[in-house]
Amino acid sequence: MKRFATISEFHEFRHLPPPLHPLLSVVDVGTVPPLWPGEEPENLVLDFYAFSVKRMRNFRIRYGQQPFDFNEGIMSFLAPGQVFSVAVADATEEAEKSGWAVYIHPDFLWQTPLATTIRQYDFWDYGLREALFLSAREEATILGVIAALNQEYQATLDQFSKPIIVAQLESLLRYADRYYHRQFLTREKANHEVLTRLDALLRAYFDRADLAQRGLPTVQYVAECLHTSPKYLSSLLRVLTGQNTQQHIHERLLAKAKEQLSATSLTVSEIAYQLGFEHLQSFSKLFKAKTGCSPLEFRASFN
Repeated sequence: MKRFATISEFHEFRHLPPPLHPLLSVVDVGTVPPLWPGEEPENLVLDFYAFSVKRMRNFRIRYGQQPFDFNEGIMSFLAPGQVFSVAVADATEEAEKSGWAVYIHPDFLWQTPLATTIRQYDFWDYGLREALFLSAREEATILGVIAALNQEYQATLDQFSKPIIVAQLESLLRYADRYYHRQFLTREKANHEVLTRLDALLRAYFDRADLAQRGLPTVQYVAECLHTSPKYLSSLLRVLTGQNTQQHIHERLLAKAKEQLSATSLTVSEIAYQLGFEHLQSFSKLFKAKTGCSPLEFRASFN
């Protein structure tokens, strides 16, 4: 793994001219020279933000442990400390790339509102497989903002430079946020397939014989099983159903609890234990909060 604390270090590694500003860089991806054979480390980590609009062919991309086909024009995001790798997929074919990349060190945002709001955007936690697909019109809008940002980046710095650049960065992030929410709605078939897989996953989990030993499924576990990130999954589920991942887990849990309360002679304590609860009080509190009655009151309604 190779870590880059500064944008200048990363430029040097990629054989690029020094950035015009030590805490900010706008790079034409098409001008980035290829790395020499064996020069690309297995994993890269940046200590600064990066986002890009790229078209790439014959590259193999990994973000964390997830691969992604980066052969279409998409927008992707990296937060400081996230692991990624880039390599040529087939050494016998020429790799092609075009687009723009923007790098921002957190220190550049110091004493600006964006310093505290930038991490509120969900897409910083998305893997590349969840990157933003852009329509032609959306891509033109994003590229227009990047062009204005690059013009300011290339200009002589003065007292107005930083506020203007920060405003343009905020504009980029707001457009990206809008397009991400659009993506949740327009990719309807794929999204509903996620719902189907989620339902099957939770049903199978709560039907396991060793549920008491395994405990309740976590949001992280569910997201990993569905090959997505926790934030992306919860954002998608909120758009489609109005509920986040934790609420879906609780729904399946309550369905199983109601089934056992109404159709078995198990005690409430035994049911709570079988469902992965360490303490009866926790189960009873959740059940009453979600249904309006205690487990015993629910069972009594069937007698």
